[in-house]
Amino acid sequence: DMEPTADWDRNVPRICGVCGDKATGFHFNAMTCEGCKGFFRRSMKRKAVFTCPFNGDCKITKDNRRHCQACRLKRCVDIGMMKEFILTDEEVQRKREMILKRKEEEALKESLKPRLSEEQQKVIDILLEAHRKTYDPTYADFTKFRPPVRSTPKNKGAARASSILTQDLSEDSTNLFGSDAFSAFPEPVEPQMLSNLVQEDNDDTSSMNADFSQLSMLPHVVDLVTPLYASPPRRDLAAEDQIVLLKSSAIEVIMLRSNESFTLEDMTWTCGSNDFKYRVSDVTQAGHNMDLLEPLIKFQVGLKKLNLHEEEHVLLMAICILSPDRPGVQDTALVESLQDRLSETLQSYIRCRHPPPGSRLLYAKMIQKLADLRSLNEEHSRQYRCLSFQPQHSMQLTPLVLEVFGNEIS
Repeated sequence: DMEPTADWDRNVPRICGVCGDKATGFHFNAMTCEGCKGFFRRSMKRKAVFTCPFNGDCKITKDNRRHCQACRLKRCVDIGMMKEFILTDEEVQRKREMILKRKEEEALKESLKPRLSEEQQKVIDILLEAHRKTYDPTYADFTKFRPPVRSTPKNKGAARASSILTQDLSEDSTNLFGSDAFSAFPEPVEPQMLSNLVQEDNDDTSSMNADFSQLSMLPHVVDLVTPLYASPPRRDLAAEDQIVLLKSSAIEVIMLRSNESFTLEDMTWTCGSNDFKYRVSDVTQAGHNMDLLEPLIKFQVGLKKLNLHEEEHVLLMAICILSPDRPGVQDTALVESLQDRLSETLQSYIRCRHPPPGSRLLYAKMIQKLADLRSLNEEHSRQYRCLSFQPQHSMQLTPLVLEVFGNEIS
């Protein structure tokens, strides 16, 4: 005889203990079909007394269960069905009302639940597609790339500082850069471009205005922001403003994108595989100034610990690009409206899709990262302006650097 059990295997076929028909669950303390459930309830309510026309030991099956009510009822009792489990008419009515009320409450709760609008979901999908199309996590173009090593006395001090930096972060990530070791940093040395932390795509971006041909070496940034102008509602944003936005945010987007390859365990950028890790020591050996490296690593660690969804990551990059306060932007009102729309989408996404506790204050923390990026951008610009006073190194600048940062080092 079957008895109710909390860990009933749902994959095992349920059989009615009375007639062998397909059971629908436990009814009145036994596993039965709907037919035998109804028969037992009716019999108990009517206090029916049945007599077997045969020998009193009929075998009840799905096909003959109507033939002998006496043996069917006896079988119900034998498998454990109890009249005490039968609700009165008043109890049945209260139960129905309670179920109905619960369904109404659940429906109301569902209707009040924040959700992404169709337009917001479309924007996210467009950004995800653009990001995946233009970001290569395998870093295939970097298989033969190795960071340069500049042999100068100052580099040895920078290398020592970088080892202290990595050690401090690994041992106590909650007290970043608390060591006094940074007070002994060497004087600024020749800076090196940070764009080698991300993959560059060499395809042209046909969807942009022809005036964008001068930015053809940055299509991953262009492609990322282009779809926003194509989705309604919009006004045409002048090509001049588009160029200003892309050039002024390029290094910030590079720093954001490189976080995908940043590894907290060893404080490196893993470019495709463990065979190529871009380390803090590589940056210092290339001549980087720790005034940029220290806050950059702190930024990468903090951003990584937010555990952003890919959707949140691409929205943050788009918000970064569409900043109305960039120097040189003419139509600030349009850029601000585009950024506001993205900000609302990001907040909605966090409410709808990012479960707690990770979602707590997440939007505020992400916006703070944009402020950190501004400071990094300013330090990056300052270091590049120094190049103009070092002719032996300024001649080494690539066309990409001259294209995007030329106005900062002239």
